Amino acid sequence: MESAEAPVKIHKVFNCAIDNIWNAWTDSKLIMKWFGSDPNGKVLAATLDVRPNGTYEITFCDPDGTVHTCYGVYKEVKERSKLSFTWNWKSEPGVESFVTIKLFSDGKKTSMHFEHAGTGTTSIHEYEAGWTTTFEKLERELVL
Repeated sequence: MESAEAPVKIHKVFNCAIDNIWNAWTDSKLIMKWFGSDPNGKVLAATLDVRPNGTYEITFCDPDGTVHTCYGVYKEVKERSKLSFTWNWKSEPGVESFVTIKLFSDGKKTSMHFEHAGTGTTSIHEYEAGWTTTFEKLERELVL
């Protein structure tokens, strides 16, 4: 298991076109269908301004009613290939990390290289487990 200082890196291959994955990350209506680590959780609101220096905010809740809000600023947006942004929690002021998503396609499948860096030791979140279950939800959504 990686230390709290090491970035979380996840490589996942999806059985769909690259546009499906790109849109899942950049369309607020689609992100509301899969975002959040709890398999039974629900996105309450998502605002995405996907452009360099644009902002995003996503609020989701767990079945027990616990509400989470993440937000940040897009740093790099290369359509259908790369998305990078800062990551903050409203519940953890002053703790900022950085997410990079790179997408590669062979036509029928899309490979996603995900990295969440700078999580440090001050966050209470279990990022690796959280992102793993989040991407399982994304995969289920794309299959439907």
